[in-house]
Amino acid sequence: MRLAVLTTCLTLTAVPSASGQAPGATTVADLLAARAPAPTHRLSYGADSLQFGHLRLPPGPGPFPVVVFVHGGCWLSQFTIGHAGALEQGLADAGFAVWSLEYRRVGDPGGGWPNTFGDVARGTDFVRELAGRFPLDLARVIASGHSAGGQLALWLAGRPRIPRSSELWTEDPIPIAGVLALAPAPDLAGLHDRAVCGSVIDKLMGGSPTDRPERYRAASPMDLVPIGVPQRLVVGALDRDWGPVGRRYYERAQAAGDHGAVIVEAPESGHLDMILPSTTSWPLVLETLRSLVPPPPSR
Repeated sequence: MRLAVLTTCLTLTAVPSASGQAPGATTVADLLAARAPAPTHRLSYGADSLQFGHLRLPPGPGPFPVVVFVHGGCWLSQFTIGHAGALEQGLADAGFAVWSLEYRRVGDPGGGWPNTFGDVARGTDFVRELAGRFPLDLARVIASGHSAGGQLALWLAGRPRIPRSSELWTEDPIPIAGVLALAPAPDLAGLHDRAVCGSVIDKLMGGSPTDRPERYRAASPMDLVPIGVPQRLVVGALDRDWGPVGRRYYERAQAAGDHGAVIVEAPESGHLDMILPSTTSWPLVLETLRSLVPPPPSR
């Protein structure tokens, strides 16, 4: 019963309309059916039951480059970290340490403004503590996420530009070496105007861009450009619903002089294909990720 309910929720929230996925593309059922071994560690970064992450380590001594991954699902509580297990393992199999975050979302107690953003920030900064226990390379931390998680990954890289007056400002955010944004949804104001996913942006932000302009300036990557770190925006050529928002962000970044932002077209991908390692889009995702990672320091 729970699987059927979750499948219905994801179908309604992951893509605004059925036309967003081409016939034969990866479906929500495919994501739910994908199997992966348990993570190397499940660790809490805070006291709330949803403040935890999955750490997956590749074989070898390290130190490993780190991918901080933020799952998507329209910022809604129905879409949990559980669907990202195959992606996490796929990245670990490719040689990356993966720290995949769960966090409070709209519909969770305490979710929405400001805690959804605060959880992701706190969980990401927790990598500093993880590096004291595991062989992680803090000079090679990549923020990554899919859909709503892609928005949050770009936001993580833009945190140094958040005004001190904002509830989201933090003293010393962990440096992000690059961003791999998979089918990102970074235009919060535009998505609010489209009333996506049952007007979730209004619930996430606690109001409209007119009501809460300072919140959108602190949380929307569209308002934080130029972020100034390398960004790869992987957009599915078949993703008719969510592809345009990623392209709009790219145009805004370029206009702001943020030439580290690069669009990568995934020719065979809809919205979901790129996060499933068994698809033809996965090698492109790995190639794009590797292009972002700085070389290890000389020894």
